[in-house]
Amino acid sequence: MIFPIKKNPWLYLCLSILSLCLAVTIAPAKASIPLQTTLNVSLSTPQATNGLEQGRNLYHAGRFAEAATTWQTAAQKYHIQGDRTNEALSLSYLSLAQQELNQWDTARQSIEQSVKILQTAKPSVDAIIWAQILNTQANLRLRTGKAETALEIWQQAQKYYEQAGDNMGSLGSQINQAQALQSLGFYRRSKQQLEILTQKLQQMPDSEVKVSGLRSLGLTLHAIGDNKSQLILEQSLATANKIGAKTHLSSILASLGKVASDFQDPEVALNYFEDAEKAATNPNESLQARLARFKLLIDYDKLEYAVPLAPQLQQKLSELPPSHSSLYAAINFVATLNRLEKPDQVLPIKDLAQLMALTVKSAQQIEDSPAQAYALYQWGQLYRRTKQWTEAKEVAQKSLNIARQLQADDIIAQSAWQVGQLFKQQGDRPKAITAYTEAVKSLKALRGDMVAVNPDVQFSFRESVEPVYRELVGLLLEEQPTQTALMQARELIESLQIAELDNFFREACLDKAQQIDKVDSSATVIYPIILSDRLAVILSQAGKPLRYYVTRKSQADIEQTLDNLLVALNPVSDSQVRARLSQQVYDWLIRPAEEGQAFKNTKTLVFVLDGKLRNIPIAALFNGQQYLIEKYAVALSPGLQLMAAQSLEQNKIKAIVAGISESRSGFAALPAVESEVKQISQTIPSSMLLNQKFTSQALADRIKSSRADVVHLATHGQFSSRIEDTFLLTWDGQVNVKDLSELLKNRSGDSSKAIELLVLSACDTATGDDRAVLGLAGLAVKSGARSTIATLWPVKDKAAEMLMTRFYDQLRKPKITKAEALRQAQINLIHQTDFQDPFFWSAFVLVGNWL
Repeated sequence: MIFPIKKNPWLYLCLSILSLCLAVTIAPAKASIPLQTTLNVSLSTPQATNGLEQGRNLYHAGRFAEAATTWQTAAQKYHIQGDRTNEALSLSYLSLAQQELNQWDTARQSIEQSVKILQTAKPSVDAIIWAQILNTQANLRLRTGKAETALEIWQQAQKYYEQAGDNMGSLGSQINQAQALQSLGFYRRSKQQLEILTQKLQQMPDSEVKVSGLRSLGLTLHAIGDNKSQLILEQSLATANKIGAKTHLSSILASLGKVASDFQDPEVALNYFEDAEKAATNPNESLQARLARFKLLIDYDKLEYAVPLAPQLQQKLSELPPSHSSLYAAINFVATLNRLEKPDQVLPIKDLAQLMALTVKSAQQIEDSPAQAYALYQWGQLYRRTKQWTEAKEVAQKSLNIARQLQADDIIAQSAWQVGQLFKQQGDRPKAITAYTEAVKSLKALRGDMVAVNPDVQFSFRESVEPVYRELVGLLLEEQPTQTALMQARELIESLQIAELDNFFREACLDKAQQIDKVDSSATVIYPIILSDRLAVILSQAGKPLRYYVTRKSQADIEQTLDNLLVALNPVSDSQVRARLSQQVYDWLIRPAEEGQAFKNTKTLVFVLDGKLRNIPIAALFNGQQYLIEKYAVALSPGLQLMAAQSLEQNKIKAIVAGISESRSGFAALPAVESEVKQISQTIPSSMLLNQKFTSQALADRIKSSRADVVHLATHGQFSSRIEDTFLLTWDGQVNVKDLSELLKNRSGDSSKAIELLVLSACDTATGDDRAVLGLAGLAVKSGARSTIATLWPVKDKAAEMLMTRFYDQLRKPKITKAEALRQAQINLIHQTDFQDPFFWSAFVLVGNWL
């Protein structure tokens, strides 16, 4: 089957489905192997076996409410019998089930009671029991956003596993420690730990334990965007085949399919999902593999292959006995079809509605409230399609009420949005704004607690997060917005930028935001907002009311103009076409403010750019006579907290200057880089790393030991909306954006020693990727560098050398801002060199603190 080349249309806000049979990765999978080990070791009576084993079987069947009831009964029975060990164990298992049901408070009470019982139990408890219970406790801590405590508890669990001689339990705890380190932002440490674990697993004799461990490790690496994930999963598959571990094959093949799908290789993914279905040893595995195949075909517009599968899946899903996994399989099946413009091309909408009605009933039957809320949400979406507004509002409101009772922000966000859309459709603007505001509040609450989002429901950023913000901004900016509405809209646009960066890094970036217009009284901050039917612009200046102007134009027209302008910036394009398009965008963003005398005392224009505007070099906007940069200094900001607003002490600048001028790793040579690096080193006191000396380790060592406030890297690199494809080239390989940001941020662990300026010369943004600048903005924010200068596209290295040396010459002058130094360097290229074409100088952008 030939698939079209197509970018995956969404980025996940949270990690996607990881099945319950995962052996050691506690956060998504609840450590089934340590659970089994504990049962084998600790059970002393047939009654104990019956109580705990029955609960365990229910748990692995996804019947969490029944498992919880069974374990609660067992705990009470052991309490009466005075069997403290099995009582503690029952409560630990009970906490696991309660976590699956989003019952965070009761889960915490259960595990705390379990730990308390163990601490007072006589005689001393087996190490394996302690290990299991601590695993459960750490899992709860991580899922409720307390990664630091989770890390400490897993370290204790590891000691107990080692004491009990359980190597697999020990390795599982270490994988989980790596997950906790990721949640804390320590990606380099996490990666180092995972690499050590890989070596340990590979040295182990082939066994089912090794197979499970490698699979878990592969999925963990995939979650942090490490390309080695595929290799590790392939090793897990090879080991399973070698030892005939047939029960593991389907889950490994499905995992490989998931990785291939995320790396946009649909044909390989399809083969894996087909193989996973053939290898399945139980009906649930077979169904999950077929569902994954169906979703892939829908995602890549292969409806002719998806249509025959749909009735089979619908029939199967209708017949399954109620369980956690069967409910979510049905929800995800309908959610996949709900993303289509016309789902009835695949199945009649009434059939899908019947399936959701049955799912709601089944969820009530097994007391799975989150599943009930999700099913009601999808059901509401189906009612909206058939314009049954009353029924749609009724089920959406039910979903929202359940979500509020559960305090489940992920479900509240979806359901409140749905309710808001229905009020908007009926013209009730105040109620619509109230509902949308509740949805946004819940989305913000998810930022610091993403791991608590139910991993069985895939949360799509582009489809489920971004539109909520934009639609609320659109409602607020209807007619003549008040100052209050303008302030709320501005705050929402900044929050959306934060959410996008969180999504890019798969974690919360910054917790506080500072109003950036209060940093510099001679700066004007401009917020252009692309809405479905207009381009809205908010102007913000210190101590003045917000200004607002609007251009009525469809989003499609605006984006087409921006795309055309980007193409026209190529030096071989028609200069008259470029001037016309550039002037058009100037008229949208700048001219109304100039005509209103808004920029009278402005020296710097700071843009918080939205959507495709991020790919446009704002400095090159043309008013018919001169470029914008000839009138004002220009800076970009993601609208986030700026670090302490201070300017460089020009007489004390110290730099680390590194570059690669020779051809390396398939990248072309950059001959002018050697001259650039040497000239900058002569202009300001510098520590220089050129070619062979510019390795990842050498850079890390210099940054750690040096007090340099400028880091200048002249090397190939790429920014992308995919974190996996965002990197810088060193002599010995690539440094990914997470490693680089952690390196810069954690210099001596002292934020007061933050890098003042990070310069990335000769980098590229991924062609055709309208969110590639996220990688640049993300690095600028995440690294803690106060300012970042980088290029929107690869620039002729000679032009880069000239601009950069002029920039540093300017930067040494007293009382000059970074934005003004860049402006003067760009003006110099326009008027005094052969590189006056915008292509050569406008690609350089300053992100962050412009002072």
